[in-house]
Amino acid sequence: MEINDLTPAERRIWDAFPRGERVDFRSHPGEDAAAADGHAWGPERTVRAEVLTHLLLNGSSSRGLVAGLNVRGVRITGKLNLKYAVVEHAIRLRGCWFERKPLIYGAQLRALVLTDSTLPGLTATSVSIDVALRMPCCRISGPVRLSGARIAGGLFLQQAVIGTPGAAAEASAAGEEAPLQVNHADIGTDVIAFGLTVHGQTRLNGATVGGQVNLDDARLLAPGSTALHAENLSVGTDLRALRMEAHGRVNLTGSRIPGQLQFGYARFVNPGGVALRASSCVIGEVWLRSCETVQGAVNLRRSQFDILHMPSETWPDRIRIDGLTYRTLAPHLPAEQRLPALERAESGYLPYAYEQLAAAYRTAGDEAAARTVQLAKLRRHRGTLPRHARLWGKLQDVTVGYGFRPLRAVGWLLALLLTGSVTYAVRPPRPLKAGEAPDFNPVFYTIDLLVPIISFGQESAYAPSGWYQWLSYLLIVTGWILATTTAAGVSRSLQRQ
Repeated sequence: MEINDLTPAERRIWDAFPRGERVDFRSHPGEDAAAADGHAWGPERTVRAEVLTHLLLNGSSSRGLVAGLNVRGVRITGKLNLKYAVVEHAIRLRGCWFERKPLIYGAQLRALVLTDSTLPGLTATSVSIDVALRMPCCRISGPVRLSGARIAGGLFLQQAVIGTPGAAAEASAAGEEAPLQVNHADIGTDVIAFGLTVHGQTRLNGATVGGQVNLDDARLLAPGSTALHAENLSVGTDLRALRMEAHGRVNLTGSRIPGQLQFGYARFVNPGGVALRASSCVIGEVWLRSCETVQGAVNLRRSQFDILHMPSETWPDRIRIDGLTYRTLAPHLPAEQRLPALERAESGYLPYAYEQLAAAYRTAGDEAAARTVQLAKLRRHRGTLPRHARLWGKLQDVTVGYGFRPLRAVGWLLALLLTGSVTYAVRPPRPLKAGEAPDFNPVFYTIDLLVPIISFGQESAYAPSGWYQWLSYLLIVTGWILATTTAAGVSRSLQRQ
């Protein structure tokens, strides 16, 4: 390209490039930061993409200075084509309007800054960036392709808007590509994307992030589809999504997050489908504090959490928790408020889920709640048994609460002892051998009938008649049932310990 072909606007950039100086084309500092009206800018603020490409590939530094492309508030026509290029200079194009989406497929760059710019898309698949990729507050109507990117520093997308409002459902139905694609990217530090809005699917499948992923206040809008597709995501510290709003499925299957998965105050909306899927994950802490009730199913199958903070009112009607393991469950609530969630599990009766909940209560030192959970488990199990087994289980439940309510047996014994003592005190039975029987005592006579392993000599010396005899039979049978169920309950408790 001949230097004489440059327009005045291009000449300013050409002259500033060797010194790395900034060229600001804005008419005043308060001009619209997102360059939404850049298509109307005149020739005084218009440069050709081929001029910028020529500078980046062939430009040199002034002696003692660092060259670089540092432009603000310009309209770029044509395609900025850096495919497979090796660029040694930083690229900073803030508040710019792009006629066509930049092509930096497979390029090697020092740094790329597109802050406040408006673009029809960005093709940066397999790009390699030494410092960082910054696109905060950008307005990008087409897809952003960052699959396979290698960024030594961070990826910054805070307050950016990607995709076209209202087009997410149509794009999903037509099988079009996702607006934001970061599949299998390798980010050295953080992904900072608080306040990000994506109209369509956000893909982070297989990505590796050395630090944290910050999606606080993000709006991921893909109704009826997948809003966040992050299978096998690996994060160095935390994934933050405080106050995030997700319309569509959030899929974190197989992710590894050693710190926190922070969904506090978030909103999940995918009625009729799965709203949150975090199956087969290994996560340190999962926080869903102060969230609305999830609109859609929650799938946490086979995951491992150290802490699961999820209030009972956040659980939806459909949950899948078979194989879920956690050490601590928060906030600490009575067992009666946690049990309904287990009863709503789509897989039906899950013994392991009850054992896991009981173990969490024991970890918190709440043995009473742990026993309540174990009792609920046995009651739920009873419904899966044949009729005769259900009858025996019901009997154990009523009498001693399967061994978790031993005072019930004491209550039954005292009630029967009082009944028998009063009855036989009013109408003592006749002695079997007159003159040889010991003095009659209604209390010890009733104890002889109730307790099969103790004998005070009263039962063998006296014989009631009529309905009093039927009462004695009832006391004997009830005593054996109480003794048997109590022994079964005690044995079950000892086995658990």
